Amino acid sequence: MIACKPVAVQRNAFHFCRWSLALALWVALFLRLPWLVAACAVILGASAALTVSRAPMIRIYTETLGRAWPGGTEILDARAMRFAHGLGAAMCAVCVVLLVAWPRGGYAFLVAVATLKTVGALGFCSAVRLYGCVNSDTCCTWIGKRA
Repeated sequence: MIACKPVAVQRNAFHFCRWSLALALWVALFLRLPWLVAACAVILGASAALTVSRAPMIRIYTETLGRAWPGGTEILDARAMRFAHGLGAAMCAVCVVLLVAWPRGGYAFLVAVATLKTVGALGFCSAVRLYGCVNSDTCCTWIGKRA
């Protein structure tokens, strides 16, 4: 089991990050903007590389609106968030490749990615749950891991 690495971020900054990226993916879908999906991939990749406390969207909010409306603190597992951001970046990158090579399939995949990101923005991050499942001592039957 890999130990949790707690990190504190402004709650509103975390919400801003989640919702703005989900919104950007839906805008990219409806306006047919592959470059916006690529921008999301870069932001998520940077977030994975820099960790959640120094993630671009977190820093933007913290240094601007967060000075007036910090909204309390959210404690996150930095390793789980790094995994989630990396997985999101990879999914967005695959989506960009598909949008260029096979637009019909790319837009279908973008619907799936935007839906997953929206579900994550609602607080049900499947990537963080997957990370926790794989790295815990508890039984995770859907991947066949035993304690």
